[in-house]
Amino acid sequence: MTTDKSRTWTKSSYSGGDNGECVEIAIGETVTPVRDSKTAAQGGPVIAFGREAFGVFLGAVATGRW
Repeated sequence: MTTDKSRTWTKSSYSGGDNGECVEIAIGETVTPVRDSKTAAQGGPVIAFGREAFGVFLGAVATGRW
C-alpha cells in the first residue's frame, strides 16, 4: 500500500481558506484514502474506501440522502 508521504492529498472544498478542520482524500489509487486534516500532520489515521463505495457515498451526499 502507498504511504501517506507519497500520496497527493486534496482538501475538501468545504474547508474554506482558513485551513479549518476538514477531510482530505488521495486520488489515483485502487481505493480512496480519507483522513482528517486536523490530525494529518501528526500521522493520524487513514481509512480507505473502495472506489465504488466512495462513489455511492458521494452520490448520497450530493442528493441530500446523507
